[in-house]
Amino acid sequence: MADDQQLWGYTDVAAHLGISVGATRSRKSRGALPAPDDESVPDRPRWKPSTFTKWKPRGQGYRSDLAARTTTEPPTA
Repeated sequence: MADDQQLWGYTDVAAHLGISVGATRSRKSRGALPAPDDESVPDRPRWKPSTFTKWKPRGQGYRSDLAARTTTEPPTA
């Protein structure tokens, strides 16, 4: 890619997501991040910032099934 200033590495992605660099690397290895926009340098994937503005992490959502439960209901198995 021509403009390297517009690409984020692990440090930038971690700061954007509010997690550690190690957690970011772990998420990438598990496939829990979007595909990198640039993989021209081995072991240094990089992403465009716009990739993360369109992306929503899996598992980030409102659990409406838990909100409806009251303390008087027994837990289901």
